[in-house]
Order: sequence, then structure tokens, then C-alpha cells
Amino acid sequence: DLPHDDLRRARAAALNIIPTSTGAAKTVGKVIKHLQGKIDGISLRVPTPVVSITDFVCAVKNSKNVDEINEAFREAARGGMKGILEATDEELVSMDY
Repeated sequence: DLPHDDLRRARAAALNIIPTSTGAAKTVGKVIKHLQGKIDGISLRVPTPVVSITDFVCAVKNSKNVDEINEAFREAARGGMKGILEATDEELVSMDY
């Protein structure tokens, strides 16, 4: 427990899941340009090393399947978002990153 203006963030992080703000949702706009500024998100701080996850839910105008959407994220992770974004089908846990 440490002092913080957001009382939830002042609670013991090693013992709690703490909802807070995040910039991760804004990163999606860098991957999918036409979504820039159109989505928002929250962060759930959990007692793990620094790892972020985005639960991305959307409605698309054009018919896309899950493989096409996942491939767009993989391409971004290999390209301009390398080192920021990672996309995998492996059954990993936070410690693996």
C-alpha cells in the first residue's frame, strides 16, 4: 500500500486485481488506422511482472473471419509494432513474456 490519488491504486497490488487506466487500447489505432480515436479500454493490474493484454471486441462493416483479423495483428507485430505488440497462438502465461 502506497499513497495515490486513485484510492484503488493505493491498495496492495500483490493481493488485489486493481482496475485502472491504460494506453493499450490507443495502440490498436496504430495497428488498425481507421480505429484510431474510436476505442477505449481499462487495465486490470494483477500481481504479475509487467505484461499487458487487450480484450478486443468490435463490429466490422466488411465480412472478416477470425484468421484474417489475427493475421492483421501478427503482421503489425512483425512490422511497425515489433517490440510493442506480440500476437501468438501458443498457450503461454504472463511469465513467458
